[in-house]
Amino acid sequence: MDIVRCEPFPEMVSLRQAMDRLFKDSLVRPSRLFGALGEAAAPAIDAYQTPIDVVVKAALPGLKAEDISIDITGDTLTIKGECKEDQEIKKENYLCKEMRYGAFFRTISLPSGLQSDRAEATLEDGNLTLTIPKAEEVKPKTIEIKAKETK
Repeated sequence: MDIVRCEPFPEMVSLRQAMDRLFKDSLVRPSRLFGALGEAAAPAIDAYQTPIDVVVKAALPGLKAEDISIDITGDTLTIKGECKEDQEIKKENYLCKEMRYGAFFRTISLPSGLQSDRAEATLEDGNLTLTIPKAEEVKPKTIEIKAKETK
């Protein structure tokens, strides 16, 4: 004879799992919550530095260069833009609507010692790449070691 565990409230376990999932989704991925309120989600960004410059990449699918603005003030980079709907479709005609439209911005802190006036930006296949050269005084320098002869 097998022992069968009694689960008097199996629906409660499912409800608890659903509530856990709801809290996890809203706290871990807040861009979904903000998108539901009518704001466009902020773009995903990768930022890294090389010995000679800082590179920032942002995913901006479907946008044109004229829809994006980049501002560097001090050590703060701000990328702004707007995702526009191509055509007006009545709400009742949608079967599913998940894409976000509207204005967005993303701000990140940059390291000091950059030459923001020499920054270059390119947009290719929905990927924005911003390259900001470092000032000469913050670039790493290699110092040659001279061996001293001993007698």
